[in-house]
Amino acid sequence: MYERVREFIERERVLEPGQVVLVGVSGGPDSLVLMDVLHHLGYPLVVAHLNHSLRPEAEAEACQVQRMAEDRGLTFILKKEDVPGYAVEHSLAVEEAARIVRYEFLFRQAVDHKCQAVAVGHNADDQVETVVMHILRGSGLAGLRGMQLRAMPNSWSQEIALVRPLLPFWREEILAHCERHNLQPVFDRSNLDTTYFRNRLRNELIPILQQYNPAIRKIIWRMSNVLAGDHQLLEQVVEQAWETCVLSYGPSHVIFDQSALMEKPVGLKRGLLRQGISTLRSGLRDIDFNCVERGLRFLASPSKTGQIDLIAGLRLSLENNRLILADWDAQIPADEWPQVTMDGSITLKTPGQMQLKDGWVLHSEHVKDLVTDFRQATINEDAFQAWVSTDNLSAPLLVRTRKTGDRIQPLGMEEHSVKLSEYMINLKIPRRVRDAWPLISTEGDIVWAPGIALAHPFRLTEATRQAVYMKLYKLES
Repeated sequence: MYERVREFIERERVLEPGQVVLVGVSGGPDSLVLMDVLHHLGYPLVVAHLNHSLRPEAEAEACQVQRMAEDRGLTFILKKEDVPGYAVEHSLAVEEAARIVRYEFLFRQAVDHKCQAVAVGHNADDQVETVVMHILRGSGLAGLRGMQLRAMPNSWSQEIALVRPLLPFWREEILAHCERHNLQPVFDRSNLDTTYFRNRLRNELIPILQQYNPAIRKIIWRMSNVLAGDHQLLEQVVEQAWETCVLSYGPSHVIFDQSALMEKPVGLKRGLLRQGISTLRSGLRDIDFNCVERGLRFLASPSKTGQIDLIAGLRLSLENNRLILADWDAQIPADEWPQVTMDGSITLKTPGQMQLKDGWVLHSEHVKDLVTDFRQATINEDAFQAWVSTDNLSAPLLVRTRKTGDRIQPLGMEEHSVKLSEYMINLKIPRRVRDAWPLISTEGDIVWAPGIALAHPFRLTEATRQAVYMKLYKLES
């Protein structure tokens, strides 16, 4: 088995020779053989064992693993964690809590010891069980490919690989290696406990499937290999689409171009949404079908509120042709909206240009040809430009943000005014950008709310004697 593992590692480039590897060793046959084989092949090893505090015999097993590591002259690290307590505290099943605590421990030690990878002892039988588990829970290609031989980045690290050098080897081969080389693995009685989901698969469901086809394990294992290749191809396509569909992303948000996303085939939409979720929730194991489909339904037909709770504390919202996936409390970049930060107000100089945030510019100039500009103002459909009559202004124009109680009399509304806050809501301007929206006003009245409305009393008429032309635009980046 030594030679077969060596050839496999070299062919698949699982590990780099001469660099330290941290091996997670529970003391069972899989991890014990992994330690033995990698040591025999000359890899410098650090052996790490976590006592999960789940069984009375765990202390004795930890001592046995320590002896086996030290007999080989290997560095040994032992830690004890209260996994049952962690499971209760975080509302997790014990299996999931044990997995999280174990990998956090292994990767912390890998960082401390400057290891190239964390190696674990999953084998071909474990792969089959994982694929069957994903089938029962519902999964796409990412789940049906099973566990990866080498994962980097992964849920635990961006720089240290998670590797499984025994993934193509069956449990029978591993047990035979133990017997041939007089290795004494510990026996974990919890592997027989069918209250654990994976144990029920191993001890009950898979033997039943073998009654239908004795080769079912090999068939499922081959299928996972084929689908792993298909998934790799799909990942490349998703990465290419990501470049054209994602406008920006950060630690707490991903912003998609809604139009570009809508043009993609449904399979690619699913892949991009999954990628977005994975980007923000790298430790999330199961991004199920219902979650993704709920997101696609929202994209096609948004809710009245303009947002939905998607998964794991993430919300999905639509604004200004952007699909935003983000933490509920995320500070989303507002550079696509005009914003200004100021206390009080600033006099608008005309002619002149005022630089606002994120490349937005407010331009103003005196109107010279009132006849021509009156015609243009009459047919104007661009809310980010306006012709303002200054005939009745007794004070200079000011730039400010909104105040409590602000009202505006939109163009065409001859007798009544409306609350600016309600008008913004009707125009679906996101709440997060309303307070910093630039407004042009006199000392008392709003003259123009760029992108929203020109105030009716300040429109150009045939009797206008003097006027100002204003435009708010964003510089090309």
